[in-house]
Amino acid sequence: MRFRACIALLLFVSACATSAPSPREPAVRDPRLANLQQAATLPWMDGGRCAVREASESWPVLVERCFHALDHDRIEFHDITGRCAVASAGAAAVGLGVCVLAAPEIVVGAVIVTGVVAVGFAIKEALDAYELSRGRPEVRPAPETRPVPETEPAPQELSQKQRPKPGPKGPDFPPLGPIETSERERRRKCDPFPVPHRGGDDDHNKCADKMPNNSFPGWDVFVNGKNFDALQLATHTLWEVKTDDFDIHSLHSQKFFAKVKLPEIQREKRLAEACGYNFAVGVRSDAHKAALLELDPELTIVVMDWC
Repeated sequence: MRFRACIALLLFVSACATSAPSPREPAVRDPRLANLQQAATLPWMDGGRCAVREASESWPVLVERCFHALDHDRIEFHDITGRCAVASAGAAAVGLGVCVLAAPEIVVGAVIVTGVVAVGFAIKEALDAYELSRGRPEVRPAPETRPVPETEPAPQELSQKQRPKPGPKGPDFPPLGPIETSERERRRKCDPFPVPHRGGDDDHNKCADKMPNNSFPGWDVFVNGKNFDALQLATHTLWEVKTDDFDIHSLHSQKFFAKVKLPEIQREKRLAEACGYNFAVGVRSDAHKAALLELDPELTIVVMDWC
C-alpha cells in the first residue's frame, strides 16, 4: 500500500508539472511503445521479457513489477529532485531505486548505467513487431550511458531487507560478505542467456521447444559455458534432450551406447548444479531411461511423452 501511495504521488506531481502540448508537437505516442523505448535504455537480466509483458501498463507499474529483472550491478540511482525523500514511506518499502526509476520523466543524472546497453532480445522483437504493424520505422532513443566518476559520492546502499528480492530468473545465491568482481563474473556465467539452436537436427530442436513450461522455446540456453536444450525457470531446471532411436538397437548396443554418452551427461549435470540449477535428461523410451539409471541412479531421467 505504501508503494502504491508513492506511485500515485509521482503520477500526480508529473501531471501537475506537464504543460499542454503545442500545436507543433506530434500526437501523443502509444504508451506501450513509449514504455518499450524507455525500457530499451536499461540493462535487463531476462532480455526484457518482463518489460514486454508489462508494457501496456503505466511506466511506474512496469517498474514495480519488473524491477527485480534489472541488472542492478550496472545501475546507480540518485534522488536528485528529493521527490523520493518526500515520499519516504513508499521509498522505504520498495527501495530508492524503484522510486527514482518509477518517475514518469526521469531526471538526467538520476539513473546512471555503466557500460554499453544492448537492447534486450525480447524488447527488440517487440519493437520490430511494432514497426511492422505501423508500416514505418520508429525512431528509438539511443541508450545514454556513461561511467560513474570516481570523485562522485556513492549513493547510499540499500540494506538486504530494503532491496526487493529477484523473481524467478535463476538460482538465488545468498551473499557471503562483500561481492567481489570474481563473484559477479561467476553470477553472470550462471545467468541464463538465450542463444539460437545449433543446426543439424530439427527433430531434436522441435522436441526441446515443445517441452512443457519451457521458458525459452525456439532457443537453446547458454549457462556456465554450455548450451542446454531447454530451461524451466519455474523449477530452475536445465534440460538436455536425447532423441536417439535407442530401442532399435540390441541390448548389448544399448548398454554400450548409454555408457559412451554417460560422461557427457554427468559433466552437464555438474555444470548446471554448480550454478544452482536442477538438471534433467529427456529421453524417448523407458529402455533408454533404465539404461542410464542403471549406470547412474542419481540422474533425473524423464520419458518425454510430448515428442
